[in-house]
Amino acid sequence: MAQAQVLERLETMESTWTVESPWGVSWQKLMMWIFIAGDALLFAGLLASYGFVRLASPAWPKQSEVFHLELIGLMTFVLISSSATMASAVGAAQRGDHARATRFLWLTILGGLGFLGMQAYEWTTLFEEGARLTTNPWGVPQFGASFFVITGFHGSHVWSGLVILAIVALRSLKGRATAQGVELAGLYWHFVDLVWVFIFTLFYLV
Repeated sequence: MAQAQVLERLETMESTWTVESPWGVSWQKLMMWIFIAGDALLFAGLLASYGFVRLASPAWPKQSEVFHLELIGLMTFVLISSSATMASAVGAAQRGDHARATRFLWLTILGGLGFLGMQAYEWTTLFEEGARLTTNPWGVPQFGASFFVITGFHGSHVWSGLVILAIVALRSLKGRATAQGVELAGLYWHFVDLVWVFIFTLFYLV
C-alpha cells in the first residue's frame, strides 16, 4: 500500500513538473535542444573561420577542379533523404507502430552509412592527389586544413548519430523504444543533416 502511494505521489510530481515547465517540453527534449544549440554554435564558429580564411586568401581552388561534384550531389541527396525516413520513423513511433518505426530507422541508418561511404571515397581520392591538412597540390595550404577539419568533424557527428540510431532501432525492434526516444534521436539526426546543407553550400557551391 505504501509503495502504491509513493508511486502515485511520484507520478503526480512528474505531471506537475511537465506542466510548470516554462518551455512546455520534457527535460529530455530541453537538454537535447540545449546540446544542439551549443553544437550549432561550434559549427558556426568553424564555418565562420573558414569564410574568413577563404576571403583572406589571394586565391582559392575551384570546386570543379578539386571535387567530384556529381558524387557530392549524390551524397547530399542521400543524407537529405535519410531525414525523410527519420521523420517517418518518428511519426510511426508516435502512433505506436514499432515495426514501421524500426523499418524506417534502419533505412535512415542505411542512408547514413551510404553517406559516410561516399565521404570516405572522396577523402581517399583527395589523399591520392596529395591533399593533406597542411599541404595540397592546389597551392593553398589553408584549403586542406579547412576541408578536412570541418567535413571530418561533421562526419564524426554522422557516425555518432548512426550509433544512437542503431541503439534506438534495436530497442524499437524489441518494443522498448518510446516515442520520445525516437523523436530525440530524430532531432539530432535532422540537425546533422541541416549542418551538411551549410557545409555543402559553402564548400562546394559558393
